[in-house]
Amino acid sequence: MDLGGLMVGIGVGVAITLAAVGSWLAWPGRERAPAAPVTVRSARPAPPAGDRPIAAPVPTPIVEPAAPVDVARDPPQQPVAVAALPAPEPAPAPPPHAAPRPAVPPTPGRSSADPAPWRRNAVAVPSVPAGTPRIAIVIDDLGPNSRGSHAVIALPAPLTLAFLPYAGEVARMAEQARRAGHEVLVHMPMEPVAASVDPGPGALRVVLPADALRHRIADGLGRISGHVGLNNHMGSRFTADPRAMAVLMDEVSRRGLLFLDSRTTVETVAEIQARARGVPFVARDVFLDNDQSADKVEAKLAETERVARRKGFAVAIGHPHAGTRDALAAWLPQARRRGIQLVPISNLARILPIAEARR
Repeated sequence: MDLGGLMVGIGVGVAITLAAVGSWLAWPGRERAPAAPVTVRSARPAPPAGDRPIAAPVPTPIVEPAAPVDVARDPPQQPVAVAALPAPEPAPAPPPHAAPRPAVPPTPGRSSADPAPWRRNAVAVPSVPAGTPRIAIVIDDLGPNSRGSHAVIALPAPLTLAFLPYAGEVARMAEQARRAGHEVLVHMPMEPVAASVDPGPGALRVVLPADALRHRIADGLGRISGHVGLNNHMGSRFTADPRAMAVLMDEVSRRGLLFLDSRTTVETVAEIQARARGVPFVARDVFLDNDQSADKVEAKLAETERVARRKGFAVAIGHPHAGTRDALAAWLPQARRRGIQLVPISNLARILPIAEARR
């Protein structure tokens, strides 16, 4: 075969081959190659999760958020900061003084439910028909004279016995008096008009500032227990001084005590100061023993009876002199037979409006 014929044959073969390939490419039923490479390069979203290949999970940079990594690197975030701060303190409970206060503020050893000491320490007396005259016999200056003091304690009760706070063994004697059925007062030393007269240690004086007065009052009252209040020993100058008596009555009121005015001066302001503060108050009517003889004391006891029958009650003050003790020993049983009721001083103390105070 010549060269020309060979070339013609090769050309015909190539044409037939190309025609066959073209026919195959144009056949619609042929199996096509996967489109994954095209899909990867495409900007279209990935197919749904159910259609994803197992070997192709969601890319890690998309699934792992940045926030957890930041929290792990930065512990002092909000939870840590909150734990580090102290919890807010609860509101404090109302202080004890926020509750309503009693009329007389409590003193050591006394609860708000207790009656005032002038009532708690009072000697009880039996009931008597209305209109029965009542007399309180008060014996002052007890304590320094031990023999005279014990003789008075031995008299029939109820008497009211006023002890000087500076006396030796005064606490023991006051307790004996209470056990015998008597009522007890503190006989508080106070400044007299006469500068030459000494009222005794710890006396209340008008020149003292309020704090010093309060200190002396507390000291005197604290030396005797179980008392219902106090009365003045001397005190003609002190009880006439409004400023000094205001300090005293403030303390008497605060402690829930009564005040007996011995009335050693007609210029006394004790009653007006007591009424202004609601202090239970009573005043002396008769001094028994300016003259210490027994017959003079008996005359004064008769005067006391007349006062009691006229106004319903009377207060007589005496001292532990022999003549006074003898006169009382005779008079006490006779007075009962004459229809007189003997009472302690607390039975006569009253709290009256300020308008009724004597000026």
